[in-house]
Amino acid sequence: MSIVFYFCAMPVTVYLLPIAAYLLGAIPTAVWLSKYVYGKDVREHGSKNAGATNTFRVLGKQAGIMVLIADILKGTLAASLSLMVAEQFNADDLMLYKLALGFTATMGHIYSIFIRFKGGKGVATFTGMLYFIFPLAAITCTAFFLIVFIFSHYISLSSMSSALLFPIAAILFYQLDDMRVMLLLGLIPLIVLYTHRSNMLRLARGEESKMYLYKRKSG
Repeated sequence: MSIVFYFCAMPVTVYLLPIAAYLLGAIPTAVWLSKYVYGKDVREHGSKNAGATNTFRVLGKQAGIMVLIADILKGTLAASLSLMVAEQFNADDLMLYKLALGFTATMGHIYSIFIRFKGGKGVATFTGMLYFIFPLAAITCTAFFLIVFIFSHYISLSSMSSALLFPIAAILFYQLDDMRVMLLLGLIPLIVLYTHRSNMLRLARGEESKMYLYKRKSG
């Protein structure tokens, strides 16, 4: 019964913030920017994915960077909503609540109510959440992402590789021992792998598109 009383004693804001986090994450940055600013829907071009990577391919660096920053900020802002009710939690539960808000925002990004539940792949929004909660581990994984990308030129492979590294980095850097937190962290690579399942097939077939930060010289 103590658990029931614990949750009943929480202010209603604690239960409303996940809804706000979902709606924040569900903002389809790539779709709205491409349609209403550039006059071209990214879902009809390239990989047809409503995310930053496809925006880079379809609309170029400027649009891609804007979408990437916005999608990262969605995760950061969602997790930061926890500060509004931080006094309601102990340290372990607050970390869990931050993760819950970030996960909810990422699910909003992947399954956006604004575009018929077909959104992006969640990597940027996850990244924003992780920079807010576990900055050292997030920086490490960003560096690893860049290393993999420099050598492979595959955004998808870089994303999946850094996602697999993150739970390990977070546990080691922050000496985590809360099983609930570790289980949630373990879900991150699983979700990223799931949203990249088509990319994995293309990688296996040698059909995945590469991306370059600079224009390759012809000849």
